[in-house]
Amino acid sequence: MGNTKVTGSDFGDKYSDKRFWTKAKNHAKIAGKKVLKPALTLYYTMHDKETPKWAKGIIIGSLAYFIWPADAIPDIIPALGYTDDLGVLTAAIASVAVSIKPEHNKLATEKLKQWFN
Repeated sequence: MGNTKVTGSDFGDKYSDKRFWTKAKNHAKIAGKKVLKPALTLYYTMHDKETPKWAKGIIIGSLAYFIWPADAIPDIIPALGYTDDLGVLTAAIASVAVSIKPEHNKLATEKLKQWFN
């Protein structure tokens, strides 16, 4: 995957592929599969050439929120820290569902198996 970076939106300038992978890998055990599955699914959907720009904009905003440390509920709060992230990611999944392909889900599931097995 390339290094996607978008500017011009509230969170778009906070996103980069490198920041995403750093957060996902370093916080995998804390965030858990429930949060990482939609994040990874969105990531792979965003990198699909067939995903429309409007969907990529929503995805980038939600992934930027996921990686940005100053969100509504700080990620360091046990049991609650990722609830807001999960809400944002779930809303993004619902918004771009027409662009999510089975292979995006498969890639996300395979990555989770690598990290958690």
